[in-house]
Amino acid sequence: MGWSYRKSIKAGPFRLNLSRRGVGHSWGNRLFRVTRTADGRRTLSVNLPGGFHWRKTLGGR
Repeated sequence: MGWSYRKSIKAGPFRLNLSRRGVGHSWGNRLFRVTRTADGRRTLSVNLPGGFHWRKTLGGR
């Protein structure tokens, strides 16, 4: 099992994600969030009450 690192810094609706692969960021709230990962992928997430969620990846590496 390898080592990993992940740290998230929140500032209101903006979140900065630090990991071993690099830096990513996201913007939104509990219901709707747009994320840009360290490797360049963009993801839209919609989370509804009751455990329902929808996620779509918009861009590849």
